[in-house]
Amino acid sequence: MADPSPPDAPRAFRELEDVLGYRFGDGELLEQALRHASYCNEQGKKQQDNQRLEFLGDAVLSLCVSQRLMSRFPTAHEGDLSVTRAQVVSEEGLSEVARTLGFGNYLLLGKGEEKSGGRGKAKILADAFEAIIAAVYLDGGFQAANDLVERLLTERINAAEIKNFYDFKTRLQETSQARLRATPTYRVVQELGPDHDKRFVVAVTIGNDEWARAVGKSKKEAEQMAAAEAHFRLQGSDAGIRPKR
Repeated sequence: MADPSPPDAPRAFRELEDVLGYRFGDGELLEQALRHASYCNEQGKKQQDNQRLEFLGDAVLSLCVSQRLMSRFPTAHEGDLSVTRAQVVSEEGLSEVARTLGFGNYLLLGKGEEKSGGRGKAKILADAFEAIIAAVYLDGGFQAANDLVERLLTERINAAEIKNFYDFKTRLQETSQARLRATPTYRVVQELGPDHDKRFVVAVTIGNDEWARAVGKSKKEAEQMAAAEAHFRLQGSDAGIRPKR
């Protein structure tokens, strides 16, 4: 299919609905999910890009995948489930599914992003995936979004192997030294909640780049979860996946 331009958008969006197996009552939600910031910046009229939907979709997706992993691994530890979920919903994983389904054909991109190959960029595809999940959630409710996650990610969830929570700092160190010739460093960037129920936000940095952040009940737990996310992200760096910041 040719790259959709705004006049062809209704036809293109109907094709995408066929791919998703879902019909929108409010087509504007689907269009917003596909609007990259570069596209909105070039429009004469003010339009909202997909970043807010991406934020919501991340949370909805996390809940849907968590529920399935808990059912699949009924005796798994919370930390093991967390890092296994990170494997399923990593930028690499979501962009791979989005690429296979042809999401890039439907993106609304600015001219500069179009020329630089934005339709194939992992981050743009993964963000659009999460934004579409949010659009379905807002349009049809949680069950509709949950059904969509099942259609799109069941294969990845079924293929996921439970990951040992306490392996990832070691794994990340080995991978980062092999690929980047650098050692990860961890720092607590925020503490949340009262003293009796505190949460720690830890960022992991490799070189000058932050690769992941995670929240845990202890500093050690947060470090391991951040290491898991960074590990999966670094594994996908050959496919164009870059640090978070």
